Amino acid sequence: MSGTESVFPIDLKKYRKLTLDPSKPQLTAEQKSTLLHNIQLLRDALVLFTATGAARGVSGHTGGAYDTIPEVCILLSLFEASEKYLPIVFDEAGHRVATQYLLAALDGHIPPEHLLHYREANSKLPGHPELGLTPGVKFSSGRLGHMWPMVNGVAMANKEKVVFCLGSDGSQQEGNDAEAARLAVAQNLNVKLLIDDNDVTIAGHPSQYQKGYDVSKTLEGHGLKVYTVQGEDIDALWAAVAAVVTYDGPAAVVAKRLMAPGVADIEGSTHGHDVIPVKSAIKYLTARGYPASMSEGILNNIKPSSVPYLYIGSTKEVGANRVVFGEAVNLVLDKLSKEEAAEKVMVIDSDLEGSTGLKVIHQKHPEVFVPSGIMERGNFSTAAGFGFDANKFGVFSTFSAFLEMIVSEVTMARLNNCNVLSHFSHSGVDEMADNTCHFGVNSFFADNGLSDVQSWLYFPADPLQMVAVIQRVFFERGLRFVFSTRSKVPFILKEDGTKFFGDGYKFVPGKDETIVEGKAGYVVSFGEMLYRSWDAVLRCRQEGLDVGLINKPTLNLVDEQTLRKIGSSPFVLVVESLNQKTGLGSKMGTWLIERQLTPKYGYMGTTKEGCGGLSEQIPHQNLDPQSIIMKIKQLSN
Repeated sequence: MSGTESVFPIDLKKYRKLTLDPSKPQLTAEQKSTLLHNIQLLRDALVLFTATGAARGVSGHTGGAYDTIPEVCILLSLFEASEKYLPIVFDEAGHRVATQYLLAALDGHIPPEHLLHYREANSKLPGHPELGLTPGVKFSSGRLGHMWPMVNGVAMANKEKVVFCLGSDGSQQEGNDAEAARLAVAQNLNVKLLIDDNDVTIAGHPSQYQKGYDVSKTLEGHGLKVYTVQGEDIDALWAAVAAVVTYDGPAAVVAKRLMAPGVADIEGSTHGHDVIPVKSAIKYLTARGYPASMSEGILNNIKPSSVPYLYIGSTKEVGANRVVFGEAVNLVLDKLSKEEAAEKVMVIDSDLEGSTGLKVIHQKHPEVFVPSGIMERGNFSTAAGFGFDANKFGVFSTFSAFLEMIVSEVTMARLNNCNVLSHFSHSGVDEMADNTCHFGVNSFFADNGLSDVQSWLYFPADPLQMVAVIQRVFFERGLRFVFSTRSKVPFILKEDGTKFFGDGYKFVPGKDETIVEGKAGYVVSFGEMLYRSWDAVLRCRQEGLDVGLINKPTLNLVDEQTLRKIGSSPFVLVVESLNQKTGLGSKMGTWLIERQLTPKYGYMGTTKEGCGGLSEQIPHQNLDPQSIIMKIKQLSN
């Protein structure tokens, strides 16, 4: 058998249970040999099954989980030796979820063969650990830097236990960790951190973009006892872990190492943060002595999957709005001299420039670009501070899920009349293999001002509209929020086959756009759901149901003329991938009732936790065209 039908070829039963006593900080020859054997076994297994994520096109993360295997093996040996430890390997870097799945397999909660379905849709092995979803997973760990404060609470609830948390030099950049450190020290909590300091994050090396940042010195400054060692020196690593375990109070081991040590092609590079390429995994495993046919038979027989569907009303050609955002900003900056641009505009990154479109700005207009760390709250406020001057403009970008982290900072920026253009990519749920904790579904949280102030929430439907939006709003004052998806989107077509947002189109903030008029009722949509809604509307029209479609690119403003038009029709259906509880659909019904407009009303949005995978997420939420058609027909009856 081949591909995912294979027996897991690396025998996890060869893992040797070991007990370690922290009162004996020096390993015996036998203990060292056993540890090294276990480390290599688990690292080999991890390389193999994470590479299946590369093979099926769902990405993943190999390097971080690979790095921390020595620490994990030591913790398992402590758990084996005594009940004074809480036997959970908490991890504040959720993307290292491969560790948790490996532990679940070791504990017998899932068969090892199931690891070959890593990040596959409906496999219950999504891109971050989710409590209650995957058998054997003992906690949910989503966004970086969110775990340590919770672990402090766990330690308070288990005062008789030693509580461990894996950390990283990336997650330690988050402000939450500074607060957690102060509390841990003030309360003398029995929390022990094991931090992988590999000097690699998504966009680069902290030692280069974050000069002055030192994990050990930072933690020592907060009052923790800190031991800094070379993470691949197992004797030194164990001695340091033994020291923090016997220390009375919060303490940390900072393990310095190259990212993915010993893995050719990705060692020490930013590529190690992501999933190992198939060819590199085969190369690694072959060099480790496994027959090439073993890894080739599995990895070369796993292919990307998709949900096949031929859309009408849009092009086969697609574009990535999250990348087009940066290209559109460049079109604005190209009209300025380098000196004028540097004086007037500042673009700050939060270690996601390659994902949110800022990389092209960095490359073409370095005079405005500031590389920064994983510090969304501070970086947004920095952009706002630059835009405190009425004639200066800050630009900020991160994932939409992280908008929830900066709501208070948004309020402060609004109170200070700051000029900030924020781009939140990875909105909605489409192609979100990282799954529920990374869903960007609460975008309306940005519209948190009172009724006497205004913010603008824009969600362009295709690349042409993204360019038009940025061209129009870049130098407008105040807070502007632009959203895009992780997935690519096609170009919206008019009924005559020309591009709707092509030549002659001008974006007008606050104005809803009629894609097609209808007498039977209207669907209102935006962003990546517009082309799906257009497909559904066109198919209904082919059946004789005269349904109209409205694009609402400005999410939070009422277009009185359009609202009265659709409100006077038989029904209104809002279709979006935002949270059904907090999205446009939760508001438009109120807008209609306030104006004594009473059509039949329905709204469709994200309602449940994700299924993993990529294109499977939309139908999982019942947001595919066929589901939209069913809802249209229900309302039209």
